[in-house]
Amino acid sequence: MIRFALLGCGRIANKHASILGGGQVPEAKLSAVCDTDLSRAKKYGEKYGVPYFDNLQQMMNSLGDEIDVVNVLTPSGSHAQDCLQVVKYKKHIVVEKPMALTLDDADKIIAACKLAKIKLFVVKQNRYNLPVLKLKEAMQQGRFGKLVTAAVRVRWCRDQEYYNLDDWRGTWAMDGGVFANQASHHVDLMEWLMGDVVSVYAKSITALVDIETEDTGVAILKFKSGALGIIEATTATRPKDLEGSISILGEKGSVEIGGFAVNEMKLWSFDDVRDGDDGVLERYKENPPNIYGFGHVRYLEHVVADLKSKDSVIVNGEDGRKSLEVIAAIYESIETGKEVFLPLASQNCRLGKSA
Repeated sequence: MIRFALLGCGRIANKHASILGGGQVPEAKLSAVCDTDLSRAKKYGEKYGVPYFDNLQQMMNSLGDEIDVVNVLTPSGSHAQDCLQVVKYKKHIVVEKPMALTLDDADKIIAACKLAKIKLFVVKQNRYNLPVLKLKEAMQQGRFGKLVTAAVRVRWCRDQEYYNLDDWRGTWAMDGGVFANQASHHVDLMEWLMGDVVSVYAKSITALVDIETEDTGVAILKFKSGALGIIEATTATRPKDLEGSISILGEKGSVEIGGFAVNEMKLWSFDDVRDGDDGVLERYKENPPNIYGFGHVRYLEHVVADLKSKDSVIVNGEDGRKSLEVIAAIYESIETGKEVFLPLASQNCRLGKSA
């Protein structure tokens, strides 16, 4: 068994705890939970029958020999310091998106893990949605021909009550806005599917809530292939979530995946019709119970397989950094009002920095 501990027992911890504590990954188990708010840790500890703690050192001193992996589920602005603390105990790390808020912090985490010879896994669960895997297969087979354009739409609802749940939400230092938080998985999907980004131009507004960062933004991306991309992201959809989608158009075909978690194949159309194409729309429908979809189960299965030296393709630190660089470029463009080119020489925007 691969033994997991959770560091941070906020909203996303429920997904990790239910999977690991509920036996959804056969070769994994939940061994402990930790949160600076002991009441949060206690809730998960008692629910899944595991020890709970209010600081990492105490957890490691008590159970270090019984933990293989620590899942860092703390606020985004804390990821770097928390990952670096875990490294000291020589435990493998699963860190939620984004892996950090600054590129410097991401580089520190990657370097520290390499030096300690531990593995770093960055959660990008939407890559494991069945429709997304089918789309990736078509990309790898060259079915689109010349790529023309890609579009991402994140139209979700996060009202003031959501942002008031924790004082770090919607802040530059600890969270970022819709691009860094809610749309980060979709930025990752676009870059993963379309290839390297050459430049970014973006605009944003804070439309309906009282936060430091943006709740709505639009970005135009140019890819190394010459194709263009558009990201439309907002948490100002009312009265409820509408969609999280991606579409890709090429000279030989078009695909759109919709639903509210990039989870339902909406369009599958190619010039070269192949066996099985007529059943794709029905076969690759999913209806996950929440915004996180089913991808977390598959992602954690791959983490276990990787640690057991089985054949596995997993999102590592370098992959996590690539999408973070695109997000950082988006914020650079918003603040400067200019087109920003990659690779970034330095990150000068406010993301991940105290006021």
